Amino acid sequence: MVETLHGVPIEDPYRWLEDDNAPATQAWVQRQNAVTFAYLEGIPERGLLRERLTALWNYERYGVPFRQGGRYFFSKNDGLQNQSVLYVTESLEAEPRVLLDPNTLAADGTVALTSYAVSDDGNLLAYGVAVAGSDWQEWRVRDVRTGEDRSDRLQWVKFSGASWTPDSRGFYYSRYDEPTEAQRLTKVNYFQKLYYHRLGEPQTEDTLVYHRPDQKEWGFRGQVTDDGRYLVITVTQGTDPKNRVYYQDLTTPGSGVVELLNDFDASYGFVDNDGPVFWFHTDLEAPGAVSSRSIPARPSEAAGGK
Repeated sequence: MVETLHGVPIEDPYRWLEDDNAPATQAWVQRQNAVTFAYLEGIPERGLLRERLTALWNYERYGVPFRQGGRYFFSKNDGLQNQSVLYVTESLEAEPRVLLDPNTLAADGTVALTSYAVSDDGNLLAYGVAVAGSDWQEWRVRDVRTGEDRSDRLQWVKFSGASWTPDSRGFYYSRYDEPTEAQRLTKVNYFQKLYYHRLGEPQTEDTLVYHRPDQKEWGFRGQVTDDGRYLVITVTQGTDPKNRVYYQDLTTPGSGVVELLNDFDASYGFVDNDGPVFWFHTDLEAPGAVSSRSIPARPSEAAGGK
């Protein structure tokens, strides 16, 4: 194929490889793998390197424990497990039990735990899984008391966590519209939307909290404050570390989303709030500086919010 750029014809004999689902592309990949692995398997030092790396990685390690709803949660890897296992215990003296072992989600090990969030009462675990290294996630809900999954299944989630409401009846998350099968792994994703999912209801009934039809590259992450009073919405654009911050008053039904920090002028990480005073960790004007911002007495609602 010849493409003309700025009046100069450029020949690209490999353009056909851009279709990753084409039989010709798959056959080419198989031939390349055959050549590559045949060479790697012939390296005499490879076995010694594998043995040494295996020995170095084979040690017990723990994640940082945390307390939620009277229970204690922590991750642990025995040594050579592909993914760490999530444990829960009712007290510091009780025997921990396995809550979620990602290594058992698929026999071939291609399903990974991406993120999780425990409800305020410690009874429910929302967790995301990804297949074969994809950025797409499916979010599920597990009952901590029984270790069994509930019926909830949230699809087309990407670049999102989950944030529970204080009543443990649901959580906020971000997703994209469902793509076509042909575009599922190839299309660029635009127009992320922030939703609220109520437990036990189908995803089609989730409440759309905020989106911006005029800003296709914006992403949204919702976080409920510890006092349950506000939903803090972090607005991002691509991989730029600078972000905006909006909020919604959850104590007033039907309240709109308010634009608090709306300039993309710095990085703002929400720390906590003391009533209407929000605390942020920011790089505005000074590296590592911490600043506070009070909510306006009469804020104007943002355009485009729902």
